[in-house]
Amino acid sequence: MTYTPRAVAGMLGVAPTTLRTWDQRYGLGPSLRTDGGHRRYEDADVEVLRRMVVLTGQGVAASSAAVLARHEPQARPSLALTPLTSADALAARRSFLAAAKRLDEPMMSDVAGRLIIDHGVVAAWETVFVPALVELGELVAETGQGVEIEHLASGSVLFALREIPRASSPGVLSALLACAPDEQHWLPLEALGAALSEQGRMWRNLGARVPADALYDAVTRLRPAVALIWAHRPDLASRVPLEELGARPGTVVAVAGAGWDGLALPSFVHRPATLTEAIRLVVDRTGT
Repeated sequence: MTYTPRAVAGMLGVAPTTLRTWDQRYGLGPSLRTDGGHRRYEDADVEVLRRMVVLTGQGVAASSAAVLARHEPQARPSLALTPLTSADALAARRSFLAAAKRLDEPMMSDVAGRLIIDHGVVAAWETVFVPALVELGELVAETGQGVEIEHLASGSVLFALREIPRASSPGVLSALLACAPDEQHWLPLEALGAALSEQGRMWRNLGARVPADALYDAVTRLRPAVALIWAHRPDLASRVPLEELGARPGTVVAVAGAGWDGLALPSFVHRPATLTEAIRLVVDRTGT
């Protein structure tokens, strides 16, 4: 795909004269020109300009921002994570659940933190945290008791996830995460954010119960590479303004959660089925 200067200006929310200035002063111009001499931008050119917009919006001087914008954000060096065997996962899950039923928050936090450090967010989330939290939720549904156990367990997982250092260097906002209106289950978004932090990606989580207009305004202001909305019920998912979000150029719209099952989605909407697929979508959009 190639784009005219006017199209790129509209995608990034800047004036065409700004693009011309950045081209003349800092060399952030298009890679192609037509036979008639007209400028045409490629996707890679647009990503550089997107970084330039974000950096200058954060107060970085234009000359410095131009230097930083030319360099793609790099993933953090991979940690020496060890595989989590099914036996180890089962033992960790039992340990976590036993601590939860004792309301032993320090032990839960210790188990969760060690799992993430040793095996990474994805393995810990998919093989230990999710099965354990599901089991606790089923206990509450069946007996009407144990809400305090479920809440304390969720809080311990959240604490461990937030211990992962966030990317702080200036650059493109890789992902904006949000719940559908009146959706209150936002812990999965924190897991995705923590996994993105492991990859050195910048992200923001708007949290639970995000009104449709607030979500659209946030996407417009922050211009994330990916906007992902979580919903666990169809009635909540149906209230997300997907068409309006899709009309905002430059941002990939994605959805996740069981609430989207069976709903007809616009063709431009991505639907990662797993945490790994969601991470890959964001990483692919923001460079390797």
